[in-house]
Amino acid sequence: MDGAEEPKVKYKRVLLKISGEALMGDQGYGLHPPTVARIAAEVKSVHDLGVEICMVIGGGNIFRGLQGSAQGMERTTADYMGMLATVMNALAMQAALEALGVFTRVISAIPMDQVCEPYIRRRAVRHLEKKRVCIFAAGTGNPYFTTDTAATLRANEMNCEAIFKGTKVDGVYDKDPKKFPDAKRYDTVSYDEVLQRHLGVMDASAIALARDNRLPIIVFSLDEPGGFRGILAGSGTYTLVGG
Repeated sequence: MDGAEEPKVKYKRVLLKISGEALMGDQGYGLHPPTVARIAAEVKSVHDLGVEICMVIGGGNIFRGLQGSAQGMERTTADYMGMLATVMNALAMQAALEALGVFTRVISAIPMDQVCEPYIRRRAVRHLEKKRVCIFAAGTGNPYFTTDTAATLRANEMNCEAIFKGTKVDGVYDKDPKKFPDAKRYDTVSYDEVLQRHLGVMDASAIALARDNRLPIIVFSLDEPGGFRGILAGSGTYTLVGG
């Protein structure tokens, strides 16, 4: 079946980046299991096409380093706490994917052998080749770097063909579409435009890293059922950042 489907797929190996807040559902904090299960089902639908998938999940639903440091906590400590939050989210997503029969590995930049694997690039590549979903946790393992930067770094290391950035809107707009009805959506936008106009796709270091390695970023709505699969099959609404 995979052999029949694969020619239709635009990318063979991708990285899906989602925020921790995407796992909250309508709650103000933490994990909402039905929402985690829904996202896992979206990932499985793409995995069923034969696409190799990596994931990076933020930690903002549990702890956000920048907010911690703003309240007087030392920045490095706050960032490490944020990294640990991403491990909790990764384990939750692993459980949801494996409940659907998708073999999954959580790979942490901070070693914690009892709960997940340490990051070893060649081993992670092998997992992908065996069609396992790899969830990269704990960011880059360094403070002062966001999970956006971690996603771009891992996507390059894994030779991914694109980053899929799942958000609450169906692409990149010139201003917030929820506040401004006349907001304009871009079909395509260059890396330099994103940086110059502060369009808020990802932080500047992540965009610069993607630009330097010519890695396209596809911004789409995670709330659109079937959106992730649809884009890979050649349809759907999204913004392509590249060029």
